[in-house]
Amino acid sequence: MNALTISELSFAYGARAILQNATVSPLQPGRLTALIGPNASGKSTLFKLIAGLLTPASGRVVLGDTDLAMFTTRDRLSRIRFMPQFFAANAALTVFDVVMMAEKQLQGWRVSAQDMSRVAEALHEGGIGHLAEAYVSELSGGQSQLVSCVQALIRPADVYLFDEPTSALDLHHQLAVLSRIRFAVEDRGAVGIVALHDLNLAARFADHLVLLGQGRVLAEGSPSEVLNDPALSATYGVDITISKGPREDLTVHAYAS
Repeated sequence: MNALTISELSFAYGARAILQNATVSPLQPGRLTALIGPNASGKSTLFKLIAGLLTPASGRVVLGDTDLAMFTTRDRLSRIRFMPQFFAANAALTVFDVVMMAEKQLQGWRVSAQDMSRVAEALHEGGIGHLAEAYVSELSGGQSQLVSCVQALIRPADVYLFDEPTSALDLHHQLAVLSRIRFAVEDRGAVGIVALHDLNLAARFADHLVLLGQGRVLAEGSPSEVLNDPALSATYGVDITISKGPREDLTVHAYAS
């Protein structure tokens, strides 16, 4: 099992700094981290740097003892699974097709009966078995997110990255998707990071929170520590109070300043 360490990571588009010396304590296998922060705080950029889609100006990301900069493209694809914020696939393909492509990536394209069974099972577990023969061009935004989540989880990996996987989902599907993500991370002993706007979902499902603001890590720790940190209210520009429910679960209340 390998921890993921992010050290002094910086990135800019031209003169516009996106991340500035972002450092996060080692993210442990089997634990889910929620990346929180307002829009344009650098969450998507951080995911792309970890996934190898962007190259940092400085700093590094290390998995176990290996700098990810040393990984080949094949290594990254096999060990890091990234669900981007926006689903992209050939509109002429069915849902079954695109999940099969994720299943067979890096393994050759000969499809076995076992592959067919595995994809069918993944679609059923993801609650989208009924969409197997639907074309991706026919999907709603929420359905596309469900498909993208199944694609990300179809194969084992060391690191799973989910960029706002619940933004287009209703409450039932939000809870179902985050439950599946959390279970997969724990069951596979993987590092899991999920970007969320809903602080109550972050409090409910994450073991660890990282607060980003203006490209910097402003706070990190347990949900209780980060949600009670004054930096949270300052970053979002609202007044925030935290209460505990009957099962000791945290509830976030936000008020306009």
